[in-house]
Amino acid sequence: MKIASLLGVLLPLTMSAATAAEDVVTKELTPTGKLRAGLAYAPVKTPVFVTKDASGQVEGVGLDLAKTLARSLGVEVEVFVAATTGELTDASAAGKIDIGFTPVDDERKQRVDFSPPFFIIESTYLVTAASGISTQADVDRPEVTVAGIAGSTTIRAAGRTLKRAKIVALKSVADAMAMMQAGSAQALALSRDAMPALQKTLPGSRVLDGAYQVTGVAMSVPKNKPAALAFVTRFMEKAKTDGTVRRALDAAGLQDLAVAPSAN
Repeated sequence: MKIASLLGVLLPLTMSAATAAEDVVTKELTPTGKLRAGLAYAPVKTPVFVTKDASGQVEGVGLDLAKTLARSLGVEVEVFVAATTGELTDASAAGKIDIGFTPVDDERKQRVDFSPPFFIIESTYLVTAASGISTQADVDRPEVTVAGIAGSTTIRAAGRTLKRAKIVALKSVADAMAMMQAGSAQALALSRDAMPALQKTLPGSRVLDGAYQVTGVAMSVPKNKPAALAFVTRFMEKAKTDGTVRRALDAAGLQDLAVAPSAN
């Protein structure tokens, strides 16, 4: 009888604590009642970038992961589309979005918090046929102009490693490719996974071997939201092991890309 009485007291307390914890997650992760998901747009799908179909609807890895997260929270997704991952970091830091999908670097870690990575990117260069560039070292010449995306981890890393080349930060991948196609830039700084599709639009171009940066792509949340961070951390580790990330990559036509290793 004493045990039964004790259980009668403890069970409601346990349930109450669990409900309170869920309420904190909901308050931190979906303060508006919806999951505001920040996604960066580009002409080609990658683990970082989404695209739009003929009707203008967004599709891609980040959206699929956001929808799965939203279902686990019992809410709808509200999509926030930006031209660059830098804009997503700004939006997250300002509390305009609840989650974002971006590569990770030290500068971003100062402004937002991150889940474990779901994909590992290598930053490299796409170079024009007329550039005469064949190695990473060849890029760092005074006569070389490198196009990159403003506010991105790739252009920041290029800035740290290139001492003589001219670096031009542009608003979007499309703007950077236009500069390459016009011959105004000889190299494009971006992640390797984005290169094959872009290379097709630039005859004679080649992707350089090696990488000047290797980092993870992860889900970001605003700072000072520990319950939200803990929740997306658990979500991402589970998503990597239960096939959620794999299905999102496959659906985007990225079957050849590997899911980041689990921390467990």
